[in-house]
Amino acid sequence: MHFKACLLSFLVFFHSCNSNPGLPARGNNPGSSISKENPFANIGQIPLPEGYTRIPADKDPFIGFLRSTGLKKNKTVYLFNGLPKANQKAQFAVLDIDVGNQDLQQCADAVMRLRAEYQFAAKDYGDIIFADNNGTSYTFGPPYTKAHFRNYLHKVFGICGSASLSKQLKPAEMADIRPGDVLIHGGFPGHAVIVMDAAENIQGDRIFLLAQGFMPAQDIHVLVNPVNGTLSPWYKAGQNKIIYTPEYVFYAKELKKW
Repeated sequence: MHFKACLLSFLVFFHSCNSNPGLPARGNNPGSSISKENPFANIGQIPLPEGYTRIPADKDPFIGFLRSTGLKKNKTVYLFNGLPKANQKAQFAVLDIDVGNQDLQQCADAVMRLRAEYQFAAKDYGDIIFADNNGTSYTFGPPYTKAHFRNYLHKVFGICGSASLSKQLKPAEMADIRPGDVLIHGGFPGHAVIVMDAAENIQGDRIFLLAQGFMPAQDIHVLVNPVNGTLSPWYKAGQNKIIYTPEYVFYAKELKKW
């Protein structure tokens, strides 16, 4: 059985995957998944708050890849075994990416999956490299088939995790948060979420979308903002040193980039 460190932590307490980390009670959240169909075909169609414009992709095609990632109409998050996740209030939408039928694609694995899928689609095969906690690298090699690619990912999911991925990534600044960046607490337990999109206003203030996989392995999903129902599913970068997500709490210093 695949048990990697993705349990929820808040300060010195650890909660189960379906726990809310002590967030204050809020009213009805317009970003919750309450039995409504998702009307958006992909990440790039999720509407922005007034006054914000998506940051340009510039020379980073990973941004375009993330924005083009499809979303399911059904907003239910399912586990790898086909059962619905107990907590169905964390997601705004569900990515149209399979989770497989094994308990493998958990938190950091979901981040690695999206990065690797982008590189595979771009045929940047030699750049598909992930390292374990001891620094041993695992590079995707021929044959460059989808079946071999999936077998490679299954191996990576079983060996690498939040602790190793955190070492592989580079520090990033919250004021310059961009799609593809990762909020990651590397450890045992640990957790990771990926920035799917980002936008800014004329003052240069940025907002961003987050997506996560979790434990047990489950559909990758766009998160609601549990502390700002008006802004949800967007999060504001601002000066906040703490980022409250529905099932985990991160610190701004834990933002990293590829």
